[in-house]
Parts: sequence; structure tokens; C-alpha cells
Amino acid sequence: MSTALNVPYRLEFTVEVPGTPDQVWEAVATAQGMSAWFLPTRMEEREGGSLHFSMGPEMGSDGQVTGWDPPRRIAYQEDWAALMGKDPDTLSPLTSEFLVEAQSGGTCVVRVTTSGFGTGAEWEQEWWDDMGSSWLPFFDNLRLYLAHFPGQEATQLEVTASHPGDASALWSALRDALGLGDVGSTVDVRGATGTVERVGERQTLVRLTAPVPGMLSLFTYGYGEGEATAGVRAYLFSADAADYVRREEPAWQAWLQGLSVSA
Repeated sequence: MSTALNVPYRLEFTVEVPGTPDQVWEAVATAQGMSAWFLPTRMEEREGGSLHFSMGPEMGSDGQVTGWDPPRRIAYQEDWAALMGKDPDTLSPLTSEFLVEAQSGGTCVVRVTTSGFGTGAEWEQEWWDDMGSSWLPFFDNLRLYLAHFPGQEATQLEVTASHPGDASALWSALRDALGLGDVGSTVDVRGATGTVERVGERQTLVRLTAPVPGMLSLFTYGYGEGEATAGVRAYLFSADAADYVRREEPAWQAWLQGLSVSA
């Protein structure tokens, strides 16, 4: 590592989730589990195994499992420089650790730490700030997955569309068009019914009940000057989920692209 890499970055999260340590381990330390609440994941489930998180068409993050102690601890490194398109000497690997601690009452606490070293460039702190805010909703996914779908394999649906303007205005348009209410309210989003489980800043998480059970995350984020992106990400748990995705993904894409945003 270059001696210039002396600026530390660190994120820490703690989430209490339902389930036994073995159930939680399966969710946070296997490819099937990670794909059911996080990003589509490929993993060799052992110390030294390869790791890949898919972030969209031809985008992803590669890494390696560096710690493996079932059902208590998994650690892995990702190639931060390659992910950012930077010279390998300008950034350290990203190191992440998940610790699973059993609690009384049938729950576990999951402690997540991600860290790395950079040169102190202005974009680095902005990137860590953005990563922190974008990671948080995934831990609501994890809690909901373990509460309602533990051990089940997910079929993912994901679409995004960009619009001129800012993320807040785009979120207002998305929320109003779908009639997204407060936590506990029942919603019908383009023929899929469910219950609002979480409302965050420019993000709502819905537990779907019909026609396919699962989790639906709706969100917007800013991207570049004067442009924002609206997104839909669903994790679906049924034998006919793949057919549903093939049918509905193009329809969601067209709907997002046609969203009318007030000036």
C-alpha cells in the first residue's frame, strides 16, 4: 500500500433482526441469502473464496472472502480502486465485516463495519457519505426478509429511469403517482398489493402480498447536475416470480420513464 493512503474511512451499522444465528448467517454469508435482500451476489462460501456483487448491467464489485467463522463472522474485501476506475495504488481495498450475535427472545444483532484508506481526495468523503445513506435501507430489507421469507430464494426485479430535476421533486412525483402512504398503510402499486413497512428519505419499502409475495423498494436519488433517478427494486419469493418479472419489468420501466415531474 502506498504511504499516501493514510486517510481512514469507516462506516458502522447495527441492526436487530428476527431469527436464529444459523438463519441470520444464511442471510448474510451466502450468495442466495445476500441476493434476497441486497444485490445479486456470487460467492464461493469459504475463506479465500471469490465474491461479486452485481450493480446493474455490466457494473459490479469484485472481492474475496477474508474471514469465515460460521455462524458468527464473515469478512470480505472488495477492489475499491477497480470499482472506481482508479489506479490500484490510489485506494486500499474496502474491508467489510458482519458479526452475528444471538440475543434473548429469538433475535440476533448484526454488526456491520466497512472501512478503507484513501488519499483524502474530496470525492472520497462524498462517496463514503453516499454509501452510508444508500446502505441503510438494505438493512430494513434484511429485517423484513428474516421476518417473512427466511431461507427463501429471491427473484429480483430492478428498473431505473432518469429525469431532469432534483431527487426530492422526483420522489414527490413517484410517491403521489403510486399513492404511497405512511407505515402500516395498504397500497396497490400497479396491480401489486401490500403494506408499507418503512418510509425513509426518498424511499419506501413495501411488503408485497399479491400477486407475488415479496419486498418492493421504491426510491429516488440525485445523479450529476440537474438529473435524478427513480428506481424500483423487488425481491420476489414464489415459483412463478420469474414469469412475473419477465412480464412486469418492461412495464415498470415504461411507467418510470413516463413519470411526470412538476417543475
